[in-house]
Amino acid sequence: MAVILMNGNALRDEIIAGLRVTVDAAGSPAICLATVLVGTDGPSQRYVASKHKKAVEAGFEARHVDLVETATQDEVEAVVRKLAADDSVHGILVQLPLPDGLDPEPVLDLIPADKDVDGLTERSMGRLVRGRPGLVGCTPLGVMRLLEKYEVPTSGARAVVIGRSTLVGLPLSLLLNRKGVDATVTMAHSRTADMAAVVREADIVIGAAGQARMITPEMIKPGAAVIDVGVSRTEAGIVGDVDPGVAEVARWLTPMPGGTGPMTIACLMENTLTAARLQGAFPA
Repeated sequence: MAVILMNGNALRDEIIAGLRVTVDAAGSPAICLATVLVGTDGPSQRYVASKHKKAVEAGFEARHVDLVETATQDEVEAVVRKLAADDSVHGILVQLPLPDGLDPEPVLDLIPADKDVDGLTERSMGRLVRGRPGLVGCTPLGVMRLLEKYEVPTSGARAVVIGRSTLVGLPLSLLLNRKGVDATVTMAHSRTADMAAVVREADIVIGAAGQARMITPEMIKPGAAVIDVGVSRTEAGIVGDVDPGVAEVARWLTPMPGGTGPMTIACLMENTLTAARLQGAFPA
C-alpha cells in the first residue's frame, strides 16, 4: 500500500483560510499579533516576514518591533513589557535565538500566559501539564493537527517521541497522552538503550532529535505513522530525522520539507485567535 504523505502546506492553508472565515463571520474584530526581532539574522527575518504574511491572510493585524543587534537586555525587556501591557496586542512572539549576550528567559517571563502564542513560557507549560486551557507550543500542536487531519488512529496506539526538549518532545508527549487522544507514550533520547527496538514497537514515531536521518526503514513497524520534526543542516542541505527510505515501510509520513514546518506557522495563527478568546477580545 502506498504511503500517505501528510501535506503540511495544504493543511496550513486550510487552517488559515478557516481562521479568516471565522474572523470575518465575527465582524472582523481587531486581533493583533506582535513580533519582536533583535538583530539582522537573515533566516529569522524571513521567518518573521512569513509569519506576518500569514497573519494578514488570517485577518489579523501584524505589528513588528525591530531592535538592533547591540540592543541591551534592558532594552529588549522594555519592549516586551510594553507589548504585554498593551490591551490592543493579543499575541506576543519574540523571535529566537536572541543574539549572544542576551538571556531569553527573563524576556519570555514577561509575556503573559494568555499572550504567549509560542507556548514557550513556564506558565504555558504548567497549564499544559495541568490540563488547563492555554496556549500550546506551535510545533507540537501542528503535529497533533496533522494526526487529526489524516485520521491516524491514536487511542490505544503506542507512540514513541524521540527527543525530550521542552520545545517539542515534552509537550508533544503530554498532548499524545491526553484523555481523548489516549496514546501510550514513550519518550526516547540519546541515552535510550536499543533505540531501534524501542522505535520498532511504535504505531506512531515522531523524530524530534535533530539528528540527520537517524530513523531508518528497519526501525519502523510496517504501517506506522512517522512524523519528522527534526532539522539538520548537512552538506546535502537541510534534512530531517527520518531517512527517505522510510516511505517504503510507513503508512503515513510527513515530507521534508513541507510537513511539520508549515504547520508551526499555521498553529501560531490558531494560537493567536485562541489568545484573543482567552483575553475576551473574540467570541468564545
